[in-house]
Amino acid sequence: MRSAGKYKPQRQIFEMTLAQRIDLLVRLGDYIKADNEEWQTAKQQAYVQNGWFVPGFINMATSNIAGFFLEREKLESWVKQYNLPEENANPKTVGLVMAGNIPLVGFHDFLAVFITGHIQVIKASSKDAVLIKHLVKKLYEWEVTVQNYVSFAEMLKSCDAYIATGSNNSGRYFEYYFSKYPNIIRKNRTSVAVLDATETPQELDLLADDMQQYFGLGCRNITKLYVPKDYDFLPLLGALKKYNYFLDIHKYKNNFDYQLALLLLNNRYYMSSGAVILTENEPVFSPVSQVNFEYYTDREQVLQKLNGDDNIQCIAGKGFIAFGQAQQPSLTDYADGVDTMDFLKNL
Repeated sequence: MRSAGKYKPQRQIFEMTLAQRIDLLVRLGDYIKADNEEWQTAKQQAYVQNGWFVPGFINMATSNIAGFFLEREKLESWVKQYNLPEENANPKTVGLVMAGNIPLVGFHDFLAVFITGHIQVIKASSKDAVLIKHLVKKLYEWEVTVQNYVSFAEMLKSCDAYIATGSNNSGRYFEYYFSKYPNIIRKNRTSVAVLDATETPQELDLLADDMQQYFGLGCRNITKLYVPKDYDFLPLLGALKKYNYFLDIHKYKNNFDYQLALLLLNNRYYMSSGAVILTENEPVFSPVSQVNFEYYTDREQVLQKLNGDDNIQCIAGKGFIAFGQAQQPSLTDYADGVDTMDFLKNL
């Protein structure tokens, strides 16, 4: 069996059908849910490799993948929307550059390429290589033909198309090198919440999750709040206290201490739940341990501003994504609003 670390692009037509690929993906979901010793060891290795990947958040990410992406009914409904053929008679080679900000953040891209029957060559992030390579290895074990569809490489060359996710700086690099090919290039994005002061304690508790799950590192984490004038922050600060245990995690505490010191040195007003800093600030992006807020008097003006902002991944609040669901995207919640399946189908 060829190892998951070598890249030998294949160009012949393969025999694996759409039904077989769905069967394998459902089995992968069952494997994640079973949480056997081998999978537990892989998750522990991922945590050792990246201190931000604490066990609780690895379990959350992988459980969401198994529950929202890898159930048979959801997969079959998803592919039905695109009228995918049972066999891909002309598979293309797609290069995937994966990010590493939260566990298995690139899994949806892997899933889309695999289920459409294309060949993929993955450049895994050094921050998140353990989990994706382990899951692909399991697919190899269950069906050797998968080795013709999925491989890993440090350099992506001779691909027909590319899907790359990274920072704004790396995005410019990707645009330069991949501009001659069909591509999806994703840059920095973040999420916001629009509050109206009628939120219940339960909703604020869920909003705290949207803000702090994965330490706020995901593009679907809430990093800025829009609140009405004279908004009372005390209930939200109380809801955020459940994340005070973050101060026991040195990587997070270092960020918290640094951001707090900057605010004190600059004589800036701030509020704190103990482990989360809230400060009035215009940018939608905020550093780890800090969430910005902005007052508004006209909700419609806020919405118009957000609708034209390419930095926004999603909006939480009444009339938008429900609180607590920002980190639970469905198969059709495409990153940056670009339909990955449509892109792959029409290569």
